[in-house]
Amino acid sequence: MNLAILNTDVQSFISENLNANLTKLLLKGTAFKNVETKDIIEQIEAKNRCKLKLPTWFNTNNIYYPNKLNIEQTSSEITANYKSKLISGETIIDVTGGFGIDCFYFSKQFNNVTHCEVNENLSNIVKHNFKQLKAINIETLHTDGVAYLKLHSKPFDWIYIDPSRRHDNKGKVFFIKDCLPNVPEHLESLFTSSKNILIKTSPLLDISVGLSELKHVKTIHIVAVNNEVKELLWILENNFEGSVNIETINIKKEQNETFSFNFNNTQKASNFNKPLTYLYEPNAAILKSGGFNEVSHQLNVYKLHQHSHLYTSNTLIKFPGRVFKIENVIPFNKKALKSLNLNKANITTRNFPETVAQIRKKFKIKDGGDTYLFFTTDLNNNKIVIVTQKA
Repeated sequence: MNLAILNTDVQSFISENLNANLTKLLLKGTAFKNVETKDIIEQIEAKNRCKLKLPTWFNTNNIYYPNKLNIEQTSSEITANYKSKLISGETIIDVTGGFGIDCFYFSKQFNNVTHCEVNENLSNIVKHNFKQLKAINIETLHTDGVAYLKLHSKPFDWIYIDPSRRHDNKGKVFFIKDCLPNVPEHLESLFTSSKNILIKTSPLLDISVGLSELKHVKTIHIVAVNNEVKELLWILENNFEGSVNIETINIKKEQNETFSFNFNNTQKASNFNKPLTYLYEPNAAILKSGGFNEVSHQLNVYKLHQHSHLYTSNTLIKFPGRVFKIENVIPFNKKALKSLNLNKANITTRNFPETVAQIRKKFKIKDGGDTYLFFTTDLNNNKIVIVTQKA
Protein backbone atom coordinates (compact mmCIF):
# COMPACT_ATOMS: atom_id res chain seq x y z
CA MET A 1 0.00 0.00 0.00
CA ASN A 2 1.60 3.23 -1.21
CA LEU A 3 0.36 6.02 1.07
CA ALA A 4 1.48 8.62 -1.49
CA ILE A 5 -1.57 7.64 -3.55
CA LEU A 6 -3.69 9.28 -0.84
CA ASN A 7 -2.04 12.68 -1.36
CA THR A 8 -4.61 15.33 -2.28
CA ASP A 9 -3.11 16.10 -5.70
CA VAL A 10 -2.95 12.40 -6.63
CA GLN A 11 -6.54 11.82 -5.50
CA SER A 12 -7.69 14.82 -7.53
CA PHE A 13 -5.85 13.50 -10.60
CA ILE A 14 -7.55 10.10 -10.22
CA SER A 15 -11.01 11.69 -9.97
CA GLU A 16 -10.38 14.00 -12.93
CA ASN A 17 -9.23 11.14 -15.16
CA LEU A 18 -11.92 8.53 -14.57
CA ASN A 19 -13.05 8.91 -18.19
CA ALA A 20 -9.59 9.36 -19.67
CA ASN A 21 -8.02 7.16 -22.33
CA LEU A 22 -5.84 4.98 -20.09
CA THR A 23 -3.57 3.82 -22.91
CA LYS A 24 -2.70 7.42 -23.75
CA LEU A 25 -2.31 8.20 -20.07
CA LEU A 26 0.11 5.30 -19.63
CA LEU A 27 2.21 6.45 -22.60
CA LYS A 28 2.17 10.06 -21.49
CA GLY A 29 2.98 9.28 -17.87
CA THR A 30 2.43 11.46 -14.81
CA ALA A 31 4.57 13.96 -12.92
CA PHE A 32 4.16 12.47 -9.45
CA LYS A 33 7.48 11.52 -7.88
CA ASN A 34 6.35 8.91 -5.36
CA VAL A 35 3.63 7.21 -7.41
CA GLU A 36 4.14 5.27 -10.62
CA THR A 37 1.77 5.91 -13.52
CA LYS A 38 0.72 2.23 -13.64
CA ASP A 39 -0.37 2.43 -9.97
CA ILE A 40 -2.52 5.48 -10.70
CA ILE A 41 -4.09 3.71 -13.68
CA GLU A 42 -4.80 0.72 -11.44
CA GLN A 43 -6.62 3.04 -9.03
CA ILE A 44 -8.62 4.58 -11.89
CA GLU A 45 -9.62 1.18 -13.27
CA ALA A 46 -10.62 -0.17 -9.87
CA LYS A 47 -12.56 2.96 -8.92
CA ASN A 48 -14.49 2.87 -12.20
CA ARG A 49 -15.55 -0.69 -11.48
CA CYS A 50 -16.99 0.50 -8.17
CA LYS A 51 -19.26 3.16 -9.63
CA LEU A 52 -22.27 0.88 -9.94
CA LYS A 53 -21.16 -2.11 -7.88
CA LEU A 54 -19.90 -0.20 -4.81
CA PRO A 55 -21.35 3.33 -4.93
CA THR A 56 -20.64 3.99 -1.24
CA TRP A 57 -16.93 3.42 -1.82
CA PHE A 58 -16.98 5.31 -5.12
CA ASN A 59 -18.58 8.37 -3.51
CA THR A 60 -16.35 8.41 -0.40
CA ASN A 61 -13.19 10.52 -0.39
CA ASN A 62 -9.70 9.00 0.04
CA ILE A 63 -10.70 5.41 -0.65
CA TYR A 64 -7.71 3.25 -1.56
CA TYR A 65 -8.53 0.64 -4.19
CA PRO A 66 -6.94 -2.80 -4.59
CA ASN A 67 -6.39 -4.27 -8.04
CA LYS A 68 -9.45 -4.68 -10.25
CA LEU A 69 -9.50 -8.47 -9.71
CA ASN A 70 -10.33 -7.91 -6.03
CA ILE A 71 -13.19 -5.64 -7.10
CA GLU A 72 -14.51 -8.26 -9.53
CA GLN A 73 -14.48 -10.99 -6.88
CA THR A 74 -16.11 -9.03 -4.06
CA SER A 75 -19.80 -8.90 -3.21
CA SER A 76 -21.79 -6.00 -4.59
CA GLU A 77 -23.39 -3.61 -2.12
CA ILE A 78 -26.81 -4.92 -3.16
CA THR A 79 -26.01 -8.53 -2.23
CA ALA A 80 -23.98 -7.56 0.86
CA ASN A 81 -26.92 -5.54 2.16
CA TYR A 82 -29.26 -8.49 1.54
CA LYS A 83 -27.11 -11.04 3.34
CA SER A 84 -26.44 -8.72 6.29
CA LYS A 85 -30.18 -8.59 7.04
CA LEU A 86 -30.44 -12.37 7.23
CA ILE A 87 -28.45 -12.52 10.47
CA SER A 88 -27.72 -10.41 13.54
CA GLY A 89 -26.08 -10.58 16.94
CA GLU A 90 -23.29 -9.21 19.09
CA THR A 91 -20.23 -10.62 17.28
CA ILE A 92 -19.34 -11.96 13.84
CA ILE A 93 -16.04 -12.97 12.27
CA ASP A 94 -15.38 -12.95 8.53
CA VAL A 95 -12.58 -15.48 8.07
CA THR A 96 -12.07 -14.58 4.38
CA GLY A 97 -12.40 -10.81 4.60
CA GLY A 98 -11.32 -9.67 1.14
CA PHE A 99 -12.15 -6.05 0.29
CA GLY A 100 -14.53 -5.90 3.26
CA ILE A 101 -17.87 -5.14 1.59
CA ASP A 102 -19.71 -7.82 3.54
CA CYS A 103 -18.07 -6.79 6.83
CA PHE A 104 -19.13 -3.18 6.29
CA TYR A 105 -22.76 -4.25 6.02
CA PHE A 106 -22.45 -6.75 8.88
CA SER A 107 -21.28 -3.83 11.02
CA LYS A 108 -24.78 -2.38 10.71
CA GLN A 109 -26.31 -5.53 12.26
CA PHE A 110 -23.59 -6.55 14.76
CA ASN A 111 -21.90 -4.60 17.53
CA ASN A 112 -18.47 -6.11 16.87
CA VAL A 113 -17.12 -7.37 13.53
CA THR A 114 -13.77 -9.07 12.97
CA HIS A 115 -12.27 -8.96 9.45
CA CYS A 116 -9.53 -11.52 8.75
CA GLU A 117 -7.46 -11.24 5.56
CA VAL A 118 -4.34 -13.28 4.82
CA ASN A 119 -3.02 -10.77 2.25
CA GLU A 120 -1.22 -8.10 4.27
CA ASN A 121 -1.49 -5.37 1.63
CA LEU A 122 -5.23 -5.93 1.18
CA SER A 123 -5.70 -6.02 4.96
CA ASN A 124 -4.00 -2.62 5.28
CA ILE A 125 -6.12 -1.19 2.46
CA VAL A 126 -9.33 -2.39 4.09
CA LYS A 127 -8.30 -1.02 7.49
CA HIS A 128 -7.70 2.40 5.94
CA ASN A 129 -11.00 2.35 4.03
CA PHE A 130 -13.06 1.42 7.08
CA LYS A 131 -11.74 4.59 8.75
CA GLN A 132 -12.86 6.68 5.77
CA LEU A 133 -16.25 4.97 5.90
CA LYS A 134 -16.48 5.57 9.67
CA ALA A 135 -17.04 1.86 10.31
CA ILE A 136 -15.58 2.03 13.80
CA ASN A 137 -16.85 -1.33 15.10
CA ILE A 138 -14.76 -3.46 12.69
CA GLU A 139 -11.42 -4.92 13.78
CA THR A 140 -9.08 -5.80 10.90
CA LEU A 141 -6.58 -8.63 11.35
CA HIS A 142 -3.85 -9.70 8.94
CA THR A 143 -4.25 -13.41 9.48
CA ASP A 144 -5.71 -16.68 8.21
CA GLY A 145 -9.21 -16.59 9.68
CA VAL A 146 -9.61 -20.34 10.11
CA ALA A 147 -6.21 -20.60 11.81
CA TYR A 148 -7.14 -17.64 14.03
CA LEU A 149 -10.27 -19.41 15.26
CA LYS A 150 -8.28 -22.54 16.07
CA LEU A 151 -5.76 -20.53 18.12
CA HIS A 152 -8.34 -18.51 20.05
CA SER A 153 -11.12 -19.87 22.20
CA LYS A 154 -13.17 -16.69 21.85
CA PRO A 155 -16.72 -17.58 20.73
CA PHE A 156 -18.63 -15.66 18.03
CA ASP A 157 -22.36 -15.42 17.39
CA TRP A 158 -21.71 -15.98 13.67
CA ILE A 159 -18.90 -17.05 11.34
CA TYR A 160 -18.98 -15.84 7.74
CA ILE A 161 -16.99 -17.56 4.99
CA ASP A 162 -16.61 -16.68 1.31
CA PRO A 163 -14.28 -19.42 0.04
CA SER A 164 -12.38 -18.71 -3.17
CA ARG A 165 -11.78 -21.05 -6.07
CA ARG A 166 -8.34 -22.65 -6.19
CA HIS A 167 -8.51 -22.95 -9.97
CA ASP A 168 -11.05 -22.61 -12.76
CA ASN A 169 -10.38 -25.68 -14.89
CA LYS A 170 -13.04 -28.00 -13.48
CA GLY A 171 -15.96 -26.68 -15.51
CA LYS A 172 -19.26 -25.40 -14.19
CA VAL A 173 -19.84 -28.00 -11.48
CA PHE A 174 -17.34 -27.83 -8.66
CA PHE A 175 -17.06 -28.86 -5.04
CA ILE A 176 -16.82 -26.67 -1.95
CA LYS A 177 -13.82 -28.78 -0.95
CA ASP A 178 -12.06 -27.46 -4.09
CA CYS A 179 -12.14 -23.94 -2.61
CA LEU A 180 -9.98 -22.12 -0.07
CA PRO A 181 -10.56 -22.59 2.76
CA ASN A 182 -11.78 -26.17 2.47
CA VAL A 183 -14.96 -25.65 4.49
CA PRO A 184 -16.09 -29.32 4.75
CA GLU A 185 -12.66 -30.21 6.15
CA HIS A 186 -12.83 -27.50 8.83
CA LEU A 187 -16.56 -27.58 9.58
CA GLU A 188 -16.49 -29.42 12.91
CA SER A 189 -13.68 -27.20 14.14
CA LEU A 190 -15.58 -24.07 13.07
CA PHE A 191 -18.63 -25.16 15.04
CA THR A 192 -16.55 -25.08 18.22
CA SER A 193 -16.25 -21.29 17.74
CA SER A 194 -19.85 -20.60 16.78
CA LYS A 195 -23.10 -22.49 16.41
CA ASN A 196 -24.06 -20.37 13.36
CA ILE A 197 -22.20 -20.26 10.06
CA LEU A 198 -23.05 -18.31 6.88
CA ILE A 199 -21.27 -19.44 3.72
CA LYS A 200 -21.31 -17.67 0.36
CA THR A 201 -20.62 -19.80 -2.71
CA SER A 202 -20.58 -19.28 -6.44
CA PRO A 203 -23.92 -19.52 -8.29
CA LEU A 204 -22.31 -22.27 -10.37
CA LEU A 205 -22.30 -24.67 -7.42
CA ASP A 206 -24.88 -27.44 -7.74
CA ILE A 207 -27.20 -27.31 -4.71
CA SER A 208 -27.33 -31.10 -4.34
CA VAL A 209 -23.54 -31.24 -4.42
CA GLY A 210 -23.31 -28.56 -1.74
CA LEU A 211 -25.79 -30.41 0.46
CA SER A 212 -23.77 -33.60 0.11
CA GLU A 213 -20.64 -31.81 1.35
CA LEU A 214 -22.03 -29.68 4.17
CA LYS A 215 -23.67 -30.73 7.44
CA HIS A 216 -26.43 -29.02 9.41
CA VAL A 217 -27.68 -26.84 6.52
CA LYS A 218 -30.83 -25.02 7.65
CA THR A 219 -31.53 -22.58 4.82
CA ILE A 220 -30.18 -21.83 1.35
CA HIS A 221 -30.73 -18.38 -0.15
CA ILE A 222 -30.43 -18.06 -3.92
CA VAL A 223 -29.77 -14.41 -4.69
CA ALA A 224 -30.30 -12.96 -8.17
CA VAL A 225 -29.99 -9.32 -9.20
CA ASN A 226 -31.93 -8.26 -12.30
CA ASN A 227 -32.48 -11.92 -13.17
CA GLU A 228 -28.82 -12.96 -12.90
CA VAL A 229 -27.94 -15.31 -10.05
CA LYS A 230 -25.04 -13.74 -8.13
CA GLU A 231 -24.50 -15.98 -5.11
CA LEU A 232 -25.75 -18.86 -3.01
CA LEU A 233 -25.92 -18.32 0.75
CA TRP A 234 -25.83 -21.34 3.05
CA ILE A 235 -27.00 -20.93 6.66
CA LEU A 236 -25.70 -23.69 8.92
CA GLU A 237 -26.72 -24.28 12.53
CA ASN A 238 -24.77 -26.71 14.68
CA ASN A 239 -26.66 -29.97 15.25
CA PHE A 240 -29.52 -28.93 12.97
CA GLU A 241 -30.93 -32.04 11.26
CA GLY A 242 -34.28 -30.82 9.92
CA SER A 243 -35.41 -30.26 6.34
CA VAL A 244 -33.70 -27.54 4.30
CA ASN A 245 -35.65 -24.43 3.35
CA ILE A 246 -34.92 -22.79 -0.01
CA GLU A 247 -35.39 -19.02 -0.26
CA THR A 248 -35.11 -17.42 -3.70
CA ILE A 249 -34.99 -13.71 -4.40
CA ASN A 250 -34.64 -11.74 -7.61
CA ILE A 251 -33.68 -8.21 -6.58
CA LYS A 252 -35.10 -5.67 -9.02
CA LYS A 253 -35.26 -1.90 -9.04
CA GLU A 254 -39.05 -1.83 -9.09
CA GLN A 255 -39.95 -4.75 -6.83
CA ASN A 256 -38.20 -7.86 -5.52
CA GLU A 257 -39.50 -11.29 -6.53
CA THR A 258 -39.43 -13.96 -3.82
CA PHE A 259 -40.35 -17.64 -3.72
CA SER A 260 -39.61 -20.23 -1.05
CA PHE A 261 -40.16 -23.92 -0.55
CA ASN A 262 -38.95 -26.93 1.38
CA PHE A 263 -36.20 -28.79 -0.46
CA ASN A 264 -37.71 -32.14 0.55
CA ASN A 265 -40.90 -31.28 -1.36
CA THR A 266 -39.24 -31.04 -4.79
CA GLN A 267 -40.19 -34.63 -5.60
CA LYS A 268 -43.88 -33.75 -5.95
CA ALA A 269 -45.38 -34.27 -9.38
CA SER A 270 -46.42 -31.16 -11.32
CA ASN A 271 -49.75 -30.60 -12.99
CA PHE A 272 -49.44 -30.45 -16.79
CA ASN A 273 -51.53 -28.83 -19.49
CA LYS A 274 -51.39 -27.43 -23.01
CA PRO A 275 -50.69 -23.66 -23.36
CA LEU A 276 -53.73 -21.77 -22.09
CA THR A 277 -54.22 -17.96 -21.91
CA TYR A 278 -51.05 -16.88 -20.10
CA LEU A 279 -47.45 -18.08 -20.18
CA TYR A 280 -45.03 -17.75 -17.26
CA GLU A 281 -41.24 -17.96 -17.28
CA PRO A 282 -39.65 -18.28 -13.79
CA ASN A 283 -36.83 -15.93 -12.84
CA ALA A 284 -33.22 -17.10 -12.72
CA ALA A 285 -33.22 -17.71 -8.95
CA ILE A 286 -36.13 -20.15 -9.22
CA LEU A 287 -34.55 -21.88 -12.23
CA LYS A 288 -31.39 -22.34 -10.15
CA SER A 289 -33.36 -23.68 -7.17
CA GLY A 290 -34.90 -26.61 -9.05
CA GLY A 291 -38.25 -26.05 -7.32
CA PHE A 292 -40.22 -26.43 -10.52
CA ASN A 293 -42.94 -28.67 -9.12
CA GLU A 294 -43.41 -26.39 -6.12
CA VAL A 295 -44.07 -23.47 -8.49
CA SER A 296 -46.88 -25.47 -10.07
CA HIS A 297 -48.45 -26.42 -6.73
CA GLN A 298 -48.02 -23.17 -4.78
CA LEU A 299 -49.09 -20.83 -7.57
CA ASN A 300 -51.72 -23.13 -9.08
CA VAL A 301 -50.30 -23.06 -12.61
CA TYR A 302 -49.67 -25.86 -15.07
CA LYS A 303 -46.32 -26.94 -16.48
CA LEU A 304 -46.10 -27.43 -20.24
CA HIS A 305 -43.72 -30.39 -19.95
CA GLN A 306 -41.64 -32.04 -17.26
CA HIS A 307 -38.43 -30.50 -18.63
CA SER A 308 -39.69 -27.25 -20.17
CA HIS A 309 -39.97 -25.17 -16.97
CA LEU A 310 -42.62 -22.93 -18.51
CA TYR A 311 -46.04 -22.55 -16.92
CA THR A 312 -49.54 -21.61 -18.07
CA SER A 313 -52.95 -20.66 -16.71
CA ASN A 314 -56.27 -19.24 -17.85
CA THR A 315 -56.34 -16.62 -15.10
CA LEU A 316 -53.59 -14.00 -14.79
CA ILE A 317 -51.62 -14.31 -11.53
CA LYS A 318 -48.76 -12.46 -9.88
CA PHE A 319 -45.72 -14.53 -10.84
CA PRO A 320 -42.02 -14.39 -9.84
CA GLY A 321 -40.69 -14.03 -13.37
CA ARG A 322 -41.83 -12.87 -16.81
CA VAL A 323 -45.53 -12.99 -17.74
CA PHE A 324 -46.91 -13.17 -21.29
CA LYS A 325 -50.30 -13.24 -23.01
CA ILE A 326 -50.49 -16.13 -25.47
CA GLU A 327 -51.66 -15.10 -28.93
CA ASN A 328 -51.07 -18.30 -30.88
CA VAL A 329 -49.54 -21.77 -30.63
CA ILE A 330 -48.15 -23.29 -33.80
CA PRO A 331 -46.22 -26.46 -34.65
CA PHE A 332 -42.51 -26.05 -35.20
CA ASN A 333 -42.08 -26.13 -38.97
CA LYS A 334 -41.09 -23.72 -41.73
CA LYS A 335 -44.60 -23.30 -43.16
CA ALA A 336 -46.18 -22.43 -39.80
CA LEU A 337 -43.41 -19.97 -38.89
CA LYS A 338 -43.56 -18.34 -42.32
CA SER A 339 -47.31 -17.78 -41.83
CA LEU A 340 -46.52 -15.49 -38.88
CA ASN A 341 -44.90 -13.07 -41.33
CA LEU A 342 -42.33 -12.01 -38.72
CA ASN A 343 -38.89 -10.63 -39.53
CA LYS A 344 -38.22 -9.48 -35.96
CA ALA A 345 -39.01 -11.10 -32.58
CA ASN A 346 -37.62 -11.90 -29.14
CA ILE A 347 -36.80 -15.61 -28.96
CA THR A 348 -36.48 -17.95 -25.99
CA THR A 349 -35.88 -21.71 -26.06
CA ARG A 350 -36.82 -24.10 -23.25
CA ASN A 351 -36.40 -27.86 -23.60
CA PHE A 352 -35.77 -27.47 -27.32
CA PRO A 353 -33.12 -29.09 -29.57
CA GLU A 354 -32.05 -25.92 -31.40
CA THR A 355 -30.40 -22.78 -30.05
CA VAL A 356 -31.69 -19.24 -30.43
CA ALA A 357 -28.83 -18.48 -32.84
CA GLN A 358 -29.69 -21.49 -35.01
CA ILE A 359 -33.37 -20.52 -35.12
CA ARG A 360 -32.60 -16.92 -36.08
CA LYS A 361 -30.30 -18.04 -38.88
CA LYS A 362 -32.67 -20.71 -40.20
CA PHE A 363 -35.80 -18.54 -40.24
CA LYS A 364 -34.14 -15.13 -40.75
CA ILE A 365 -35.71 -13.58 -37.65
CA LYS A 366 -33.91 -10.55 -36.24
CA ASP A 367 -33.87 -9.67 -32.54
CA GLY A 368 -36.33 -7.11 -31.13
CA GLY A 369 -39.91 -5.99 -31.45
CA ASP A 370 -42.96 -6.62 -29.28
CA THR A 371 -43.49 -10.28 -30.18
CA TYR A 372 -41.97 -12.98 -27.94
CA LEU A 373 -41.59 -16.47 -29.37
CA PHE A 374 -41.07 -19.46 -27.09
CA PHE A 375 -39.69 -22.55 -28.79
CA THR A 376 -40.42 -25.49 -26.51
CA THR A 377 -41.88 -28.99 -26.11
CA ASP A 378 -45.46 -29.65 -24.98
CA LEU A 379 -46.82 -32.42 -22.73
CA ASN A 380 -47.23 -34.71 -25.77
CA ASN A 381 -43.55 -34.22 -26.70
CA ASN A 382 -44.42 -32.12 -29.74
CA LYS A 383 -42.09 -29.28 -30.72
CA ILE A 384 -44.16 -26.09 -30.65
CA VAL A 385 -43.80 -22.30 -30.92
CA ILE A 386 -45.81 -20.16 -28.53
CA VAL A 387 -46.45 -16.66 -29.90
CA THR A 388 -46.87 -14.11 -27.10
CA GLN A 389 -46.88 -10.46 -26.08
CA LYS A 390 -45.85 -9.19 -22.67
CA ALA A 391 -48.84 -9.16 -20.32
